[in-house]
Amino acid sequence: MPFARLATATTPTAHIGLGLAAVGRPGYINLHRDRDLPGDRGVEALRERTHELLDAAYAQGVRYVDAARSYGRSEEFLADWLKAHPEADDVVVGSKWGYTYTADWKVEAEAHEVKDHGLATFLRQRAETGALLGDRLDLYQIHSVTVDSPALTDRELHARLAGLAAEGVTVGLSTSGPRQADAIRAALAVTVDGEPLFRTVQATFNALETSAGAALAEAHDAGLTVIVKEGMANGRLAGTEAPAPIREIAADAGVGADAVALAFVLCQPWAGVVLSGAATVDQLAGNLHAAVVDLDEERRFRLGALAEDPEAYWRCRAALPWA
Repeated sequence: MPFARLATATTPTAHIGLGLAAVGRPGYINLHRDRDLPGDRGVEALRERTHELLDAAYAQGVRYVDAARSYGRSEEFLADWLKAHPEADDVVVGSKWGYTYTADWKVEAEAHEVKDHGLATFLRQRAETGALLGDRLDLYQIHSVTVDSPALTDRELHARLAGLAAEGVTVGLSTSGPRQADAIRAALAVTVDGEPLFRTVQATFNALETSAGAALAEAHDAGLTVIVKEGMANGRLAGTEAPAPIREIAADAGVGADAVALAFVLCQPWAGVVLSGAATVDQLAGNLHAAVVDLDEERRFRLGALAEDPEAYWRCRAALPWA
């Protein structure tokens, strides 16, 4: 598996990945995007911003990049960067299928993305991803699986995914919603010809939303690589938005609240890769400080006490405006 390279890496930042959700399209739900992105959010402006982030991430030891078909032109931007940097052949590349981007490069849209986990969507989006990333694609994930997703029971889809794995592309899934743990456990039970289908799982886990923790530990014990997204809760755990305990620990450690939030995730024994969703080079540098933040037992206890009810957390996330 390509993630074996990351598991054996000695550079601390190799276990922090760069997610492109915030820069592959003009609109997203992270807080304070008005001050994070340039006034011009045209295609070329965001292509340049994405490439700046990729340059900085690679220079600082980041070796996993996460895109998706629904992240606007994220795959295109990443493919262009990879072609321009043949020396970056040690980067592990992941993308996702299952949502179609529908915002037409607008911040305000009736629907920013449309979800469909059917076989026809997989075949279409696999071809689209392949046309852009070619043999640089290491991991293809079903995007945002919930416990009622047909992707967990569609045997024809499973067979096609197993065929993709046989070609050398790792098959994984991401999860969302208050029942992430149920979706993860259901995915662990999916097999093709007696072999587990999914080799990675990407889930939301942060100081406010810890409900998937036990299931992620089970996935890790079963041999899956665990990727964590939304470690800063779409900005709720960064800067002045962060709860007081995070800001206090950050001040004591001499880092930003974002680094403390991500350090809380990194210290989970099952966490393989923790994603930064940075939109600026400065944000990325601050996020990477997480790799050297020391969270003792007392600090971890204080951060763990911030957890919200999962239903409440996901209602709050659903209410965040696209901006």
